[in-house]
Amino acid sequence: MPPKIAPQAEARRQMEICNACRYCEGFCAVFPAMTRQKAFADGDLTHLANLCHNCRGCYYACQYTEPHEFALNIPAALAEVRADSWERLARPRALARLFQTHGTAMAALAVVALAFFFWALAALRPAEGAGFYAHLAHNTMIAIFIPAFLAPLALIALSLRDYWHEVGGGRIRLSHLFQALHAAARMKNLSGGHGEGCNFEDADRFSDRRRQFHHLMMYGFLLCFASTASGTVMHYAFAWEAPYPLWSPPKLLGIPGGLMMVAGAAGLAWLKTKADPALGAARVWGGEMAFILLLGSVALTGLALYAATGTGLVGPLLAIHLATVLVLFLLMPFSKMVHGFYRLAALVAEAGKPAPAGGGE
Repeated sequence: MPPKIAPQAEARRQMEICNACRYCEGFCAVFPAMTRQKAFADGDLTHLANLCHNCRGCYYACQYTEPHEFALNIPAALAEVRADSWERLARPRALARLFQTHGTAMAALAVVALAFFFWALAALRPAEGAGFYAHLAHNTMIAIFIPAFLAPLALIALSLRDYWHEVGGGRIRLSHLFQALHAAARMKNLSGGHGEGCNFEDADRFSDRRRQFHHLMMYGFLLCFASTASGTVMHYAFAWEAPYPLWSPPKLLGIPGGLMMVAGAAGLAWLKTKADPALGAARVWGGEMAFILLLGSVALTGLALYAATGTGLVGPLLAIHLATVLVLFLLMPFSKMVHGFYRLAALVAEAGKPAPAGGGE
């Protein structure tokens, strides 16, 4: 068996060949960025890998894929470097590598364990309270979830600092942020080289479905986050405590957001089963699927909890929902959740770099 080639070494070989050809120059942000140099340092490859959205259009347009002796597979090569960067820069690194290869089992076991934990906490329920707070005191929720949210964000911030240094990110300007956010909001790099979509799930057939499901997931998540934020403001600024009626901001934002997340998760999981695993980082397939299922479970259990209002199912459903949310928070630095942070950082870094050779965008 031939020795295993490091992800960076194989990606460097392929990108140097790709840079000499440049047939795919207009496909996404990777290819114009590629033209800045003729040789690629590890930091350059990390930057290109996190710009890549794995749309796979370049693979099907390439004349040097197998059976050609060059055997180019840019989507897989960059996917390996991208996954390596998330794992290598995470703290602790071992936990990130474990989740990428055993993510489904880890997430499932953690949800079950924490569901029992929240169910046991219900024995300490307050003497008074309505809605969720009849099962778990508000202060108890705050004491658990604030550290569980802020601590992973701090770990991600440290990882992003190291990432920024590695890729040679410069001074950040507002114009760079706006440019990056604009590209991220439109999922510009999932539109394909000709704006017809990508080739993720159906070989050389163009499709916009992956972009649409990503939009559902991203904007659904943002709506749910806004729902939680509005409830926090109502609780502390206006002394308006939960449960909230249907016409209130938490419900008007959270219900559509939850439905969008469920639809997005179902669609992305379906597309992932149809996609060719050889065009991605096959070893992290389980971790990526676990992340999609975890996001969908957070939304689905939240909607089920709302539907069960006033019934005896509220207690067990609350324990399951809180467990899934807590697992999502705790695993943020180690799951594919970090891809949003890294990809936005890559887009910001790209906006601040000099124009590529040849005037590419």
